[in-house]
Amino acid sequence: MVLGIALLWWWLQRPTDSRKPSHAAAESLLNTTAPIPKKSIAVLPFENLSSNKENAYFAEGVQDEILTKLAGIADLKVISRASTQNYKAKPDNLNRVSQELGVATVLEGTVQRAGDKVRVNVQLIDARADSHLWARSFDGDAKDIFAVESKVAQEVADSLRAKLSPAEVNKLASAPTNDPVAYDLFLKGEYEARVAQSSLSDQSWNQAASWYQQAVSRDPEFALAMARLVEAQMLRHWFIEPFNESELPAIKSVAERALALQPNLPEAHIALGTVYYYGYRQYEEALAEFSRAVELRPNNSQALEYLGYVHRRQGKLELALEELTKALEQNPRDAAVAANRADIYVQWREWLEAQPALKAAITLDPHNVLSMRGLLLTILNGSGDVHEALRVLATYRPDSKLVVNSTIGDITGVTGDRAYTYILARAYPEALRTWENATVATPAEECRQLAARAAIQVIAGDLAGAQVAAEKARPILEQRLRAQPGDILAHTELSWIYLALKRNADAMRLAQQSATLLSPERDLLVGYHILAGEAMIAAQSGADSEAVGILRNLLAVPAGQTVSLGRLRIDPVWDPIRNVPAFQQLLAGKELIGPNR
Repeated sequence: MVLGIALLWWWLQRPTDSRKPSHAAAESLLNTTAPIPKKSIAVLPFENLSSNKENAYFAEGVQDEILTKLAGIADLKVISRASTQNYKAKPDNLNRVSQELGVATVLEGTVQRAGDKVRVNVQLIDARADSHLWARSFDGDAKDIFAVESKVAQEVADSLRAKLSPAEVNKLASAPTNDPVAYDLFLKGEYEARVAQSSLSDQSWNQAASWYQQAVSRDPEFALAMARLVEAQMLRHWFIEPFNESELPAIKSVAERALALQPNLPEAHIALGTVYYYGYRQYEEALAEFSRAVELRPNNSQALEYLGYVHRRQGKLELALEELTKALEQNPRDAAVAANRADIYVQWREWLEAQPALKAAITLDPHNVLSMRGLLLTILNGSGDVHEALRVLATYRPDSKLVVNSTIGDITGVTGDRAYTYILARAYPEALRTWENATVATPAEECRQLAARAAIQVIAGDLAGAQVAAEKARPILEQRLRAQPGDILAHTELSWIYLALKRNADAMRLAQQSATLLSPERDLLVGYHILAGEAMIAAQSGADSEAVGILRNLLAVPAGQTVSLGRLRIDPVWDPIRNVPAFQQLLAGKELIGPNR
């Protein structure tokens, strides 16, 4: 009896946390075990049977349009394409697919295109029992592909006994354009955009935008192509190189034109939302657009993602976690969603929660930059184990510098995380080699390479070497700041250039200006990066008390991406103040772990 009472007392008193899933629950989001609804489906990749293998984009496009039509039916659970794209067209074990995706049925298909003729074969399968429900074959001209996609979606909805509203019936029968050539160009853009989103490739985003633009030129009322053009441009703006303030209104007008043509097109609302989000950081306006997209298409995991991203930047991390968890349930095999969800645990410095999810995300997509970078952060900012970080880094694709956001305001935004991992290991030659073979096709790319090299040499203590690159980059960056005073990356890069040129006062002035451009209250993620960047410049400039004061504040808030005790102990950027008593007190103190309530 005494033992039983003791066990009961322990059970009731044990630490619990109802605000988030357990570690096992978080991991299980990538391996669905919840009850599977009967009205649920995954549209698997369609096999390209065309003799011309370059028609793979067309097969993917047919699959995607059928999936999009089904996703507009509120009575169905439809898994996003991002979670199905890595499966084979005809998987060997459909029951496993059913469990992993949490669906009762799957749609398989093949597409064969020869000139203007197209054959589409589809079959609906009960994935749990691996039994065929029906099969259909459609032959016709390429111009009739819209009718084929509508017929397939309608038959799937009928077979699953989905209840359709009159508006949903109309959506199933609608076509995005009446011009088959414009549609073909659009599908090429979709294919290239998917490559860009995984690789964060400047070339792929430019090519995608080119295809979309050609589609719109063919059909000036092609609202869907306009929407996707805007989103591609805004993603490039965010991850590669920002547009200046005079360019953004033209992009916004394209999104508004798409909405004027089709007010109930979810993609158009997402497009305008990305302009508000990425372009202007007008988060309330962005939330309104993304929320409307969810209303119009309940299975729209992309809009749910964006809601989570906006709330994360507003500092509403628990709400963001909830929304990204829902998005991951709809899109359980999407590495990017999994990585961004895990990033919230990184912000909270809950490394043991973040790390398994990031490893699982890398398993889903070994080329996903967000997952790779996030896993490095959990190691370097968590345990500070540089050797483990280097071991993990060696498994990554060598052509990725792991630069994932051009608006990060600290040193990693200048050097990239690959080079900075070498810096943390004090392997400065390897850090410099990261940028030696960088593609330099534009003045902006050349400037970025020069700034990265200069910053690495400053931290290494090689000011003489740093000055060579700094003198070349300085006039370019000063001109850019005159043209774009709000360019955060230019502020950060020029701060390090000034350090290389021994203009410490100018470096501090720019770092302090950056902090006024974007506070954590306006944008939690970038705001904390900028403050960390200011502390770094202060430490390098001899402003010891200012550096320590900023670090003390950052350790008391959910800023795990930028500052942690584990990282402070190993990072050479803090060497100038390492023996300062106040800095040593920080290292002996505590850091906030979990939400800042």
